[in-house]
Amino acid sequence: MGKYVVKKTASGGYMFNLKANNGEIIATSEDYTTLDNCLQGCEAVRSAAPQAEVEDQTVEGAPVLKHPKFEMYVDKAGEFRFRLKARNGQIIAASEGYVRKASCENGIDSVKRNADSEVEVIQD
Repeated sequence: MGKYVVKKTASGGYMFNLKANNGEIIATSEDYTTLDNCLQGCEAVRSAAPQAEVEDQTVEGAPVLKHPKFEMYVDKAGEFRFRLKARNGQIIAASEGYVRKASCENGIDSVKRNADSEVEVIQD
């Protein structure tokens, strides 16, 4: 099982990385103003990811899905990325860029499998 690693940011807020059991970062959060809000973000991923379907925005005419959902898209650099949106439509986690679409799909599957991981808070 992976883990959420919560740490302070340079701006004084908090963010988390969801790591797979091999230590690779599979999703990253936004910058939260408080530790409590960041921990709530972890809980939002834990709740949303297992049931979220994938809206493949790389395919023209693909159906728009209800939240929660993963949105898979191509960024300005031509790489595949995903973002997980909560029930309210807010982005609660995002991925790195992937060269191959299959790698992006594997990243989504990994988030789903690791969503129920423990939380580790790094205090600096």
